[in-house]
Amino acid sequence: MRAISVLMAALAFGAQAQQIRYEQLRTANGILEGVVSADGKVRTFKGIPFAAPPVGPLRWKAPQPAAAWRGVRKASEYPPRCMQGPIYPDMIFHDSGPSEDCLYLNLWMPANPATKKLPVMVWIHGGGFAAGGSSEPRQDAGNLSKNGVLVVSVQYRLGIFGFFSLPELARESGHNASGNYGLLDQVAALKWVHDNIAAFGGGPSTVTIFGESAGSFSVSALMASPLAKGLFQRAIGESGAFFGDTLRARPRAETEEADAAYARTAFGTDSLEALRAKPAEEILQISLKQRGLRFVPNIDGYFLPEDVDSIYAKGNQAHVPLLAGWNLDENNWRTILAKDEPAPANYAARVKAIYGANAEAILKAYPAADSVQVQRAAGDLASDRFIAFGTWKWIEMQQKTGKSTVFRYEFDQKLPFSEPAAPHASEIEYVFQVLSSRKLPWREEDRKVSSLMAAYWTNFAKTGDPSGAGLPQWPRYTPATKYPVMHLSADPQVAPDAHRARYETLDRIK
Repeated sequence: MRAISVLMAALAFGAQAQQIRYEQLRTANGILEGVVSADGKVRTFKGIPFAAPPVGPLRWKAPQPAAAWRGVRKASEYPPRCMQGPIYPDMIFHDSGPSEDCLYLNLWMPANPATKKLPVMVWIHGGGFAAGGSSEPRQDAGNLSKNGVLVVSVQYRLGIFGFFSLPELARESGHNASGNYGLLDQVAALKWVHDNIAAFGGGPSTVTIFGESAGSFSVSALMASPLAKGLFQRAIGESGAFFGDTLRARPRAETEEADAAYARTAFGTDSLEALRAKPAEEILQISLKQRGLRFVPNIDGYFLPEDVDSIYAKGNQAHVPLLAGWNLDENNWRTILAKDEPAPANYAARVKAIYGANAEAILKAYPAADSVQVQRAAGDLASDRFIAFGTWKWIEMQQKTGKSTVFRYEFDQKLPFSEPAAPHASEIEYVFQVLSSRKLPWREEDRKVSSLMAAYWTNFAKTGDPSGAGLPQWPRYTPATKYPVMHLSADPQVAPDAHRARYETLDRIK
């Protein structure tokens, strides 16, 4: 497992020539040929198989080992993303398109690392467990790796391909489990990292998992799963966790019954043999007719032996340092008010319609006396209902039973939109230091926040503490310190949790 050669090639672009360096590494499965960036600072290896293609008889099975290859495997292009439709317009991909053969990962690392065992950061993309992939420009990890870390981005099966459950699948599994294939893919990727990352200069005992939205939900679930124990030493969650009502894992018996009924209606059969024989594109197109998050993780008894809440309550989750938080404007006030004007009377009426007998408690926790306050209060309520409360509850549970350090943040940097805001997923470009991936009138303050977040995130990956030289001190999240929150903006501030009463109210009435 060592570098065996470095090849040089010159490619001409018009009248200008650039030097492209190709680097080869021997892994357990064969030789990979990656690329060194034009500035000579970053090495990348893309499209590395961490599991066998989940096609044919392997559709809806736990990931199987990747096969070895002969000769040199090119690792300079992004792999195809997993099967999905055009669900989220903000997702822009630079791959060849969706494919059922999609279990690949990518690596970015400094070309001249300061240490022989770089801390490893494994990124899990978001997309509601229905979309996403590793080729989005906003997730290019070249700049982040320059902070002295090795970054891995993984892909996992999505939608009906990743989370379909049937009794017949449970019987053949060997674990009496079905569903959660996408999460099992993530475990397989982490096992690959553990077994292979030293060949690339990474430290297999210094692994941080981090993700956004569904990726953050995944981080909370990986911490709860006995299958992932020992495969990572730190965790970062950006907006999302398996607490709250946005996305709850249901028991396997329920999902198997529902999915079998769905298959009979949608495909005319619930026969596993017949379903595996159908083309992937046909299955995808039919499944896309369903509204909402139809195929998502379940409590399968294997990856998740019980619900996530109970695992954390009993202290059976991974006892690793956690850094987690969410964005100021995760959701919009119109989610609560719909087409109504932001008037106090309309706001009160909508809250009463949603919460019934608990409406007064909500109005007390989210007060509003004029139209401006209504927009803020309704926006806060919509954000909390959507993602913030669940993330808060995760942080709280880890602080109480996790036996390790916890750090909490709020991303307050408003992007330079026509209506400035810090919405869901808007922190991604900042973390990866790729503001140029989106065409916005970026300011110097945005670049400052991006550098700040990259430093905090990579410091945490290195030591389990985001603080470091030249950075504002980030204290631990504890009752003794009044639950401090790091507010990430051009003027970063640490302050006690000013909205704890909101989350405690939602916790009481859920």
